[in-house]
Amino acid sequence: MLRTKLLALTAVAALATPALAGSYSKDIVDTAAGSDQFETLVAAVTAAGLVETLKGDGPFTVFAPTDEAFAALPEGTVESLLLPENKDQLIAILTYHVVPGKVMSTDLSDDMTAATVQGGDITIDLDNGVMVNDASVVTADIETSNGVIHVIDKVILPEG
Repeated sequence: MLRTKLLALTAVAALATPALAGSYSKDIVDTAAGSDQFETLVAAVTAAGLVETLKGDGPFTVFAPTDEAFAALPEGTVESLLLPENKDQLIAILTYHVVPGKVMSTDLSDDMTAATVQGGDITIDLDNGVMVNDASVVTADIETSNGVIHVIDKVILPEG
C-alpha cells in the first residue's frame, strides 16, 4: 500500500510535464499525480501525509525525482521508507526536495545554495547543465497554481 502511495506521488510529479506548463490550474500534487513519471513520488507524499501541505497556498519549488530515480535506490529502500514506522525519515527526505517560494530556472546562479523545508541546504551547480546536489534537472519550470516543479533524475538525500 505504501508503494502504491509512493507510486501515486511519483505519478503526480510526472504529470508535471512541459505540456502542462502553460496551464496553472492544477497544484503541485495534482500536476504530479497527472503524470505517469511520478507514481512513486505521489505514493511517498501520500504515505508521508504531505498531500495537504503541497496542495496549500505555497508557493513551493519542488525538485521532483522520477520513478526511475526512486528505482535506482538500493533494493528495498522505497518499500522500507513507505512503512509507517519510517514516516519521519520519509518526511525528511521528501521535504529536502522542497524549497519555500517559487524559484524558476532563470532565478538560479552557479554555486548558489537554498534552504529546504527539511532544514538542510541544497547546492545548485550550472557548470554541466543544471544540477541540484548530484541530481540533474531533466525538465525545468513546470508551473503550477502554487509553485513550480523541476524534474530531477536522482533522489537527493539530506546529510546525516
